[in-house]
Order: sequence, then structure tokens, then C-alpha cells
Amino acid sequence: METYGNPVLNRLPQHLKRFIVPQQYDRYTAIDQAVWRYVMRQNYAYLRNIAYYPYIPGLHKAGLTIEEIPNLQTMNDSLKHMGWGAATVDGFIPPAAFMEFQAYRVLVVAADIRQIEHIEYTPAPDIIHESSGHAPIIGEPEYAAYLQYFGEIGTKAMFSEKDFELYEAIRNLSILKESSSATEEQLSSAEAKLIAIQENMGEPSEMALLSRLHWWTVEYGLIGTVDDPKIYGAGLLSSIGESASCMRKEVPKLPYSLKALAYSYDITKPQPQLFVTEDFNQLREVLDQFANTMSFRVGGKVGLEKAIACKNLCTIVYSSGLQVSGLFQTVIAGSEIEYIKTVGPTALAYADRQLSGHGKTYHADGFGSPVGYLLGAVKALEDFDVADLKEYGIEIGLHTTLIFTSGIEVRGVVQSIEQRDKKNQLITFSPCQVVDSRSCQILFDPEWGTYDMAVGKQIVSVFCGAADKEAYEQGAFVSETKTIVHQQNEVEKSKNKLYKVIRNRRTGQEPDVSLSEIYQNITHNYPEDWLAYIETLELAIHDGDHLLATQIENRLLEIIQNHEHWSKLILDGINLAKNDQIALLLGPK
Repeated sequence: METYGNPVLNRLPQHLKRFIVPQQYDRYTAIDQAVWRYVMRQNYAYLRNIAYYPYIPGLHKAGLTIEEIPNLQTMNDSLKHMGWGAATVDGFIPPAAFMEFQAYRVLVVAADIRQIEHIEYTPAPDIIHESSGHAPIIGEPEYAAYLQYFGEIGTKAMFSEKDFELYEAIRNLSILKESSSATEEQLSSAEAKLIAIQENMGEPSEMALLSRLHWWTVEYGLIGTVDDPKIYGAGLLSSIGESASCMRKEVPKLPYSLKALAYSYDITKPQPQLFVTEDFNQLREVLDQFANTMSFRVGGKVGLEKAIACKNLCTIVYSSGLQVSGLFQTVIAGSEIEYIKTVGPTALAYADRQLSGHGKTYHADGFGSPVGYLLGAVKALEDFDVADLKEYGIEIGLHTTLIFTSGIEVRGVVQSIEQRDKKNQLITFSPCQVVDSRSCQILFDPEWGTYDMAVGKQIVSVFCGAADKEAYEQGAFVSETKTIVHQQNEVEKSKNKLYKVIRNRRTGQEPDVSLSEIYQNITHNYPEDWLAYIETLELAIHDGDHLLATQIENRLLEIIQNHEHWSKLILDGINLAKNDQIALLLGPK
């Protein structure tokens, strides 16, 4: 994996590195560069007035320019001074992985760039959205801290099987929408599948709800007052269409609060309402309000029931600090948890580090253990000192019977007692039998081998994923659906050569190329390519060729007559070409 000399990327765990792909900068065409320029010039002209104040200087701090698609090396050279990094990925990655990257202070940047047909907005993540949207505001310390904190909370969120289905459907649709080879039948089928999944999601998971808070803040957030908001959300900052339309009075602006959880979102459509936060501190306060309801902070029976329902690898944390990672099954429980059980590979850990000898190969067939107090004990078993242990017969080499208040009995010979930070965490028995005395159900039999009993009076935390992801070799799911690489036909290759000539003329690499010849080439071969005309118009105005500039402008106005949906794009391009501020960016005549 390329680390770009950025220590932040060096710290990424292996399971996240699986998502990283090479940027392959050379694959960006001259047309891609023109799309970047157009969007960034529009952003510069418009967002400097309505974006949150650090945005424009933030572009430079993040290693971005108006002129060309950012190179990840340049971005990382800049971001590392802020304690952040950037890595390229293939389109949408699973929410859990996205959150974890964020927790490690790494921006994931989709390597692709939108097609000219989707220049105003694309549902697929692309380098315009990820770099020009997210990176510029990283230099604002309070916001950067919120972003990292959100990632840390997100890595603990419970997600469901339906969340995975939804992710795959969204990813597939976004890929098809950005593919020039996708058929109407493929698009209709993908859209129908997405709608069907959305309509049958059931109760939203913690991750689904957290994604809503992320959407209404990080992606589509406004800051300030309801009457005078500024944009800070990356989805708005990278959309030249919605950044303008969102400020209209018809789009309701609501004060940001935990009530935003009630508002779902559709990535394929403009947002029907937006939320305005007073400041970035409020973002953290609201996030904490929600986090206080999540399983990783609540724990207990509710948290464990979520772990069972989500049917994914989860971790429970005993009050002793012992962590158990596995696929949890139905437990014995009254008002509180009495016994926990996993099936399949299970690992034990402490402080997110796997315990030696207790990996998923050792506990390959699952793990089970009681929770709670011993009958008649005045303090929890985890807090027993030597005298307490001796009183209950818990001594190495001795046979003992432990009866829990729940009625679960553990009978066996003590082989070892493990302590950490003055807490008893694990007692190993062999031989051993574990029985629920109320039902006479055998929970562990001597023939099954050694019994490792977790110690703890309660379950204080439950979260998705393994405690020690690296040791467990558990990484977030990497989709098999890959972004479709567009293969240019001969017409597109020829058009790209034309854009290359225009670009070289602007950068001074081909100063003697005639703008009139470029104009004639466009007119004869690509008469409706509005972006090529805009690029040439800008150069004509810069050179003081007023006659050619008038010809090009008239041609663009003719195109509007036949393609009204391009009207705003073309008129904005014309106005920008005439803008003195943009002329300054081009340099002296």
C-alpha cells in the first residue's frame, strides 16, 4: 500500500488496507481534468460567499487547486501537517469501514471522477466529492475532532443484515449510473431492487440511525442560524447544482438536534430539508446524546439482544474488562443476562488485544459462560481477593462447585485463574460440568474438554466487530461488485485529444495553437459539446479575441435552445468566463 510518506497511513490496520486501491493518476483524461476545472471554478465563484469561512483557504491547506485533479501524494503532503491522511478506494465502501477510516483520521477518496453528464451531481462517490468536499474543512480543529469522534462512535455501531443488502444495492446503482455502458433495463432493475430493500428495512439499526446523523451533518450540514446559514457539508460543497438550490427558501432549514434521526435520506435526489447547527460543539453534543443510547455504552440485555438479532460478529465486554468476540446466540436471561453463548470461532481479549491462547482457532466451536454474582456473595467474583477465592474453594488443583444466583452451577477442578488490573477475568476448569439447575440443562460437559469461564457481574458494553480485528482477521466486507472501467471508443478518444490541445493551450505548453482552429474543430466534430466551448471561450476572452468570444457565446446560446436542461451549466460557464476573478487565476495576458 502506498503511504505517501504520511505516518497517519502507516498506522492503518491491515483489514482497512484491503479497501485501498491505487489512484493511477495517468488514467484521468483531459476531459476529466476539464470536468474538475469546471466544478472547482464554479465552487470558487459561488462558495466563497456561502460556504463556512475556512472553505476557500482550506482548499490550499488540503493541497487542492482549481486547475487539476488532486494527486494523492500532494494531498497527503498537506494533510499530514494537520494529522490526517487520504487514501483512494473503489466507490462506496461499507459504512463500518468508512467510519473506521475516519476514526484513524484518514479521508477515503473515491478514485473515479464523474462523467460530464453528471457534472452537477452524482450519486456515486467521486474524487470531486471526497477531496473538494471533505478535505478543505479538515483544517478547522473543532470539526476535524468531530469527524474523528464520529468515526470512533461509528465503529461501535450495531448493523443488520438488511444494512448490508442496502449497501450493496446503493453501491450497485451508483456504479451503473456512472457507467456509460449501463442499459435502461439494468438501471430500472437496480432502482427497483433498492426501493424494495428500502421499503422492507424494518426497524433501523444503530448504524442506519448513525448514518442519518452523518448525512445531515458531515454530508449535508449547514452552520450558523436558520435565517443565515453557511454550508459545511461535503455533499453540498461538491455539488454545483445543490449548493445553489439548497439555499432557496423552498428548502426548509431546521435547527439541528437529535430529531434529525427521524429523517431518512435518498442519495439519488436533492434533499427535501436541511439542518442547521449553531456550531461544531453542538454536533458533538447531539452525537453524544445518541451514543448514550447505543449498545456499546448501554450494554446489558438490550445490547446483547441487538448482537443476536444483527447476526454478525460482535463483542461483549464483561465488567471485569474481559471481551468475548463471536456470533452470539440465544442466551439464558431473566431481567438480566445470566449466561452468554456464541457459536463458531470465538476469541477472548482485553483492552482490544487478544489473550494469548484464546484465539478463534482455540475456541473454534463457540464459547459459553455465566454472568452475575455467586450465591451468597457480598461482592462480585471479579473483585475477589485471595481470601475470598479460598473461601469459595477457588484454588488451583482443587475441585469446587460455584453456584450463581441465577441457578447456574459450575463444577470442576480449577486449572488457572487469570487477573488483569486487579480484576479476576478468567477461571479455567478441567474436567468441568456446567448445569442450569432450574431446567437441568447441561451447558458444558466434561467430555467437551477444558472449560474457560469468563468472570464478570454484568455485561457493560456490546458492539459490532471483533475486539482485536487484526488478530481475529476480521475485516469489513469487501464488495465483489467493482466500478465499471469505461473504455473509450474512437470518437471519445478523438474528443479527448481535442480537450488535451485546449488544456495545453491554456497551460502554455502549446501557445501557438490557434483558438479559431480549436473552435472550428469543435463546431465540425462535436457541435454540442458545451464544455469544450466554455473552455475555449475562457481562453478567447483571456486573449482579448472579442470576435471569437462572441461567436462562441452565440453558439452556446443556440445549444441552450435545443438542450434547455443544460441552460444553467452553460450560462454559469459563460458568466464565469467573463469574471475578472477567474481571469486573474489564469495569469496575465
